[in-house]
Amino acid sequence: MEIRVLQYFLTIAREESISGAAKVLHITQPTLSRQMKELEDEFGKQLFVRGNRKITLTDDGLFLRKRAEEIIELVNKTESEMLNDYQILSGDIYIGAGETENMRLIIQIIERVQKDHPNIKFHFYSGNADDVSDKLDKGLLDFGILIEPVNKSKYNFIEIPATDTWGVLMKKDSPLAQLDKITPQDIKDKHLILSSQSLVKNEIANWFGEKYENLNIKATYNLIYNASLMVEENMGYALTLDKLINTTGKSQLCFRPLYPKLEKELVIVWKKYQFFSKASEYFLNELYQTFQSI
Repeated sequence: MEIRVLQYFLTIAREESISGAAKVLHITQPTLSRQMKELEDEFGKQLFVRGNRKITLTDDGLFLRKRAEEIIELVNKTESEMLNDYQILSGDIYIGAGETENMRLIIQIIERVQKDHPNIKFHFYSGNADDVSDKLDKGLLDFGILIEPVNKSKYNFIEIPATDTWGVLMKKDSPLAQLDKITPQDIKDKHLILSSQSLVKNEIANWFGEKYENLNIKATYNLIYNASLMVEENMGYALTLDKLINTTGKSQLCFRPLYPKLEKELVIVWKKYQFFSKASEYFLNELYQTFQSI
């Protein structure tokens, strides 16, 4: 399996046509068809369903597309690091992060790093802890910025001197909006919209004092924006972190903190025995120095 052939495969998946992909790749259609036949033979699996108007991927084809995208991304990242001119501090740093207002602290450090070394570029991937950890484990990210709870046994980490507060996102005309804080008893029987993140499920269940399966869950989310739309459409109450959704002005929504308080710290993690580029080493040192001074 060659990288070039994977790039061909991804082009066909995107164009949904052998002829269209051949034009994009500037190769002949028979050559491209032969390459894909050899790829299918190599795996012993059918990757495409050839229809009258377009090509669609089989389940095996969809799986290969996901893996091929990750492989190409990792190859590009490796080439960038290998070709980096170490006489000038430059390079690409890949960061995955969950949603949190306290990302501002990290962004302020990044702004300072780029001011001193404008050839360092940062690339962000947003997702919950499960998504970020998966990409981190595969080498597609250099750092992950995660909200507790985090499986720290898997990673090296720095605790970030900031906390996030859990609470309930609700309509301003909800009866619970009259309260200053929300207890388990206040919301236990309400329709709930909860994070799908595996470790967070346990944290929320512990706060309720119930098994997760016993909660009245209407829907789950991995990023909060769509959950906020569910709240606006009266689907339920979303448990989330503070300051992720604008609740000021004409917003229909408001936020009330949980009681007893449920506050979580932020950590930046990276793979154990990680080999860092010079740019990543510099960024990590800036993180250490900044957090020590706070």
